[in-house]
Amino acid sequence: MTTLAPSRPLLRIGPHTVEPPVVLAPMAGITNAPFRTLCREFSGGKGLFVSEMITTRALVERNEKTMQLIQFDASETPRSIQLYGVDPVTVGKAVRMIVDEDLADHIDLNFGCPVPKVTRKGGGSALPYKRPLLRAILREAVSQAGDLPVTIKMRKGIDDDHMTYLDAGRIAVEEGITAVALHGRTTAQHYGGTADWDAIARLKEHVPEIPVLGNGDIWCAADARRMMAETGCDGVVVGRGCLGRPWLFGDLVRAFESPETERTSGAAPGLREVAEVMLRHATLLGEWIGDEARGVIDFRKHVAWYLKGFSVGSEMRRKLAVTSSLAELGGQLQELDLDQPWPDGADGPRGRTSGNNRVALPDGWLKDPYDCAGVSAEAELDTSGG
Repeated sequence: MTTLAPSRPLLRIGPHTVEPPVVLAPMAGITNAPFRTLCREFSGGKGLFVSEMITTRALVERNEKTMQLIQFDASETPRSIQLYGVDPVTVGKAVRMIVDEDLADHIDLNFGCPVPKVTRKGGGSALPYKRPLLRAILREAVSQAGDLPVTIKMRKGIDDDHMTYLDAGRIAVEEGITAVALHGRTTAQHYGGTADWDAIARLKEHVPEIPVLGNGDIWCAADARRMMAETGCDGVVVGRGCLGRPWLFGDLVRAFESPETERTSGAAPGLREVAEVMLRHATLLGEWIGDEARGVIDFRKHVAWYLKGFSVGSEMRRKLAVTSSLAELGGQLQELDLDQPWPDGADGPRGRTSGNNRVALPDGWLKDPYDCAGVSAEAELDTSGG
């Protein structure tokens, strides 16, 4: 088994040391304050946990939902916000607002989202194709950020014929970006296929001046160690791998602090422990939303992820997916065979796995990577969370 050398340098994001070098990826509807709390509890507060995607227009306009999404628990440090925007002026205003009102300690910019409603407006993973626009946004963000570090997250490109990550990485360095994270897939792949870790290695070679973080197909702690060993990247960003698995961050801490050890299936939580985490997750959501029923309803989407691999009948899964109170959820969980150990093969893919989809882009987007005339402030989304 390949392990990291003990002399691995520490990952630094501006003034912040991220040890172990593990970052929770922003995920719409997932990485809200309750889920970040769970992940931090399992990690002992170690690592970096990023908010859901915050739309710059909605932030500047003080949209009610957006203002809730940027609330951090007192124990969260550093406070990390991911911003989405396509207009340099609006992005700059949002960054300045964060600085002036002390809303966060770190800003990440989203250039990796493949969702059609984002890319069809030229945002997310579509934007780096327009090199001058990317540069203008980065320059404005960095100039308004003061002492706050600004990082970016991106994909390889729009498709195999329109790769952008090496150019984008070089622009990031030139414009003062602190670190860059690369998801080893194109927009067209969405979440299908296998992440290209070789691209992460090439980016690291291309921009040795700043930390490069790798993202894609990290389902367990061993995957994270292997990615760093094979690519030379400075840290990892974990997204779908922690869906229904917030304890993964505890595994990651142990794996990086004691690289000679490996988590075995016997050390993984059994169904009884998983059920306890499920109930706590739903409780935290209700407290955060301010309504127990709405919290349990919001939790429903997590049920299948938590129970993946366990022997739970389809009727019970259906009942758990329509609960509307903590008492109902807790009672149904008690009806399960809670003595089940962690199932073999339960660490595999979860969440979206679609791929090879047509990419939604603005008309004529691919004609000229340097023509940005078709992008305006009207292309900004007006709601946060993806």
